[in-house]
Amino acid sequence: MERDGGPRVPEQRAPAAAAERDELRFSVLGPVRAWRGAETLSSGSPQQRALLAALLLRDGRTATAGELIDALWGDAPPSQALAAVRTYASRLRKVLNPGVLVSESGGYALRTTPEALDLNVAEELAGDADRARAAGDRCQARTLINKSLDLWDGEALASVPGPYAETQRARLEEWRLQLTEARLDMDLEAGCHAEAVSELTSLTAAHPLRERLRELLMLALYRSGRQAEALAVYADTRRLLADELGVDPRPELSLLQERILRADAGLARPREEPAPAHAVLRPAQLPATVPDFTGRVSFVQELGDRLATAEGSVMAVSALAGIGGVGKTTLAVHVAHAAREYFPDGQLYVDLQGAGTRPAEPEAVLGSFLRALGLPGTAIPDSVEDRSALYRSTLAGRRVLVLLDNARDAAQLRPLLPGTAGCAALVTSRGRMVDLAGAHLVDLDVMSPEEALQLFTRIVGLERVSSEREAALDVVAACGFLPLAIRIAASRLASRRTWTVSVLAAKLADERRRLDELQAGDLAVKATFELGYGALEPSQARAFRLLGLADGPDISLAAAAALLDLPGRDAEDLLESLVDTSLLESAAPGRYRYHDLVRLYARACAERDEQPASERAAALSRLLDFYLATAANVYALGRPGDRLVEHLEPTSSVGLSFPDPGKAQDWLYEEALTLLACIRQSAVRADRLRRAVDLLWAALDLGESGANSKEYESTAAGVLSAARSLGDARAEGRVLVVLGNTHHLMGRFDQANQEAHRATELARGTDDTLAVCWADNHLGIMAIYQNRYADAETHLTRAIEGFRTGDNLPGTASALCNLSRTRLAMGRTTGAISLAEEGMRLYDSVGSTFRGANARYALGMALAQGGHRSDAVKRLAEALEVFRDSRQRLWEGMTLFRLAEVDLTGRRSAQAASHAEMALTVLRGIGGEWRRGNVLTVLGRALDGIGQTGRAQVCWQEALAVFEGLKAPEAEEVRALLVSAAAA
Repeated sequence: MERDGGPRVPEQRAPAAAAERDELRFSVLGPVRAWRGAETLSSGSPQQRALLAALLLRDGRTATAGELIDALWGDAPPSQALAAVRTYASRLRKVLNPGVLVSESGGYALRTTPEALDLNVAEELAGDADRARAAGDRCQARTLINKSLDLWDGEALASVPGPYAETQRARLEEWRLQLTEARLDMDLEAGCHAEAVSELTSLTAAHPLRERLRELLMLALYRSGRQAEALAVYADTRRLLADELGVDPRPELSLLQERILRADAGLARPREEPAPAHAVLRPAQLPATVPDFTGRVSFVQELGDRLATAEGSVMAVSALAGIGGVGKTTLAVHVAHAAREYFPDGQLYVDLQGAGTRPAEPEAVLGSFLRALGLPGTAIPDSVEDRSALYRSTLAGRRVLVLLDNARDAAQLRPLLPGTAGCAALVTSRGRMVDLAGAHLVDLDVMSPEEALQLFTRIVGLERVSSEREAALDVVAACGFLPLAIRIAASRLASRRTWTVSVLAAKLADERRRLDELQAGDLAVKATFELGYGALEPSQARAFRLLGLADGPDISLAAAAALLDLPGRDAEDLLESLVDTSLLESAAPGRYRYHDLVRLYARACAERDEQPASERAAALSRLLDFYLATAANVYALGRPGDRLVEHLEPTSSVGLSFPDPGKAQDWLYEEALTLLACIRQSAVRADRLRRAVDLLWAALDLGESGANSKEYESTAAGVLSAARSLGDARAEGRVLVVLGNTHHLMGRFDQANQEAHRATELARGTDDTLAVCWADNHLGIMAIYQNRYADAETHLTRAIEGFRTGDNLPGTASALCNLSRTRLAMGRTTGAISLAEEGMRLYDSVGSTFRGANARYALGMALAQGGHRSDAVKRLAEALEVFRDSRQRLWEGMTLFRLAEVDLTGRRSAQAASHAEMALTVLRGIGGEWRRGNVLTVLGRALDGIGQTGRAQVCWQEALAVFEGLKAPEAEEVRALLVSAAAA
């Protein structure tokens, strides 16, 4: 970039004379400022800052006095302009280090290092970004552009007077827009179109005649599934250009419109090679490879060669099939580790649990993969189709290996496969994936006798095997040449120094005779399991049996210790000893799991050997107690003062404690799948049902976050069925309280109202006072949504009385805030503000940051309707920060929606459109259609306010379809907007 229209003269730059000058830093990408180290230096009056800016932007070259006078005053300098310039220079010289501001050739120059000026740094970063993009490294290019843009602190040369500053300000703003366009272009290439819409909407409002921004907005909308809005942007642009400039849109914009009209398939995917727009993460999720991997040479070579060629024209998919225990996972992990050099952008791994009763859902796996690749939760769409598309877009242009272990079928796999060359997928499964198009199929059989003997020898030791080779061959033959069975048998011998190989062979033969009633295919494995199990110490055998009883994909050390009723250190020693025997796997530090065949065997052992049966029940009861006590601790940290924890079923465990709510929430989300599995497993037993219900209630954040809401709702529905089957009215009432809240969050208000009514009846009938209060609170909320304000007041007043009787301050605060919204809907604004303020004070008095955000949300709404816009924005902004930190997507989205409403009342249409767009993005898949309809209505109003009337009408038409489908009264308001727009 040229600084002032003249050529750069690098040879005139003098090096800094002293080391201390390196400490000086200057900024022009914002206010003109100077620092010495951490000290802010005075830059003087506006004219003095103008002189400093003019010198900084000359890149070390000398500016004559005349040039500086022109820069500061243009054609109308004061009579003492030269004296003024000398005065400003003298003052700056005193502030800066000696020798920095020098006089030469009748003018002045600044002697600084290039990196001392933020503009130089920004230009260097932008240049590096251009080079990275040209080299195909879009990931690095976007990171560098972001760093360059981050150096801006508002308007360049802010408040600096003079014609030179004005010219440079316009030039720098244009460059900033060019950088922003380049970054947004890469955002779209990375598949982050939904997130880009908000920023592009705001930018097109600020720069309505900038066609490149309109083009990017059209593409972002089209890729977000909003074709009608994309076409409306073109219509709005064509009308604006004709009215303002008397010209047609540029050819690129017209071509894009034509491609959208014909649904050009090329628009649905990024151009060239995309890169992720979010923070770059390089996942390294592969499990550890076994140090004694043996044999399978031809398979290692075959699979390794396939993976090494993945950067060719076709994505490599290798599907490895074989029976349980044959070593599919071990081989796949070994090959994947060996191939890591070909996949520098990372390796993803998942156990798809295809051999179990609850295979992993592709939707959940994709969510986990996208987060591992650096995407925030708010950027992850709801449907499996959208997640899969975003996943492929994120991987495009990267070289990532995906290991999909233990798959059930091709249908489970297809959404998880990358879509472009450079990536590869390695799949293991029990059955052959013959219907997985294009896959390289590999059938893994048992080991050859020689390979089996090698594996056995590596574990046991050459010295012990070499003298008894025939006995060793008998052992591996008895193991059916299956690696899992061989590993277990060899581990037993390795831990028994007094045994010979012949002793092991004889014992294994005895086990086979004992199991001769089994099917031939299972014989070797089960016989080896018996052998390994029989060698365990009593404490190990007990742990092996009991751990296998728990449902869920794995188990944490703390949960295992609770199930076994052991101190953590003792439990860890036991579990690690089981890992040493190969009967248990360590999935990650502090987490353990079984091979699915071993889990089935462990459960069979528990049925046979864990007597009386009450011991098995007691172990699962202890696990449930651990989860309930810990979830209660999480709930109490997030909702201090809430009385729910005092109304939960008693437990034998105190659970885990946490230093802060953030760590507590981390635990809850990390344990979500195992915790929900425990609830499902426990709910079918009458003696554990109520604790399962209470655990569901204490873990309700899982239902509000969006990440686990579907699994949570499914679990709640199952628990409700169990409660009804067992005839437990109290448990049923509590589940209905939870389900009513879930339906409310999903926008199913009629269903939520029904659940709350039934919950109230059951809770009153069982004298469950806390459940009665919360059910009344929910009935009040539903009445608000259904415009039954008198009913809402009745229910909420009753809830407040109940909460106050129970000294439940957070409950009281919640009902007060809901009553505030009722009064607000009735036009009683002053009372609404007072109630919301009282609710906020109650939350603040007990230190409830999270729920205090709900009060600030209600107060922000009331203040906005009362005309106190600045106060409303402040409260809503406070709420938004908390909701984001707490990972509460629903309330984050709704707060953005309320901010958009406030923006509209303040005639800030561009800001309103930006907030409404962000709300739409965050609320994808959660909150229900009614809420989406309201956001679309507000977005339409905002777009209409910035002149994008065609797009506004599209939003209103979509909102009308939503409200008509729901038979909602809001449809009338939207019809009126459309009629008014058509008449304009």
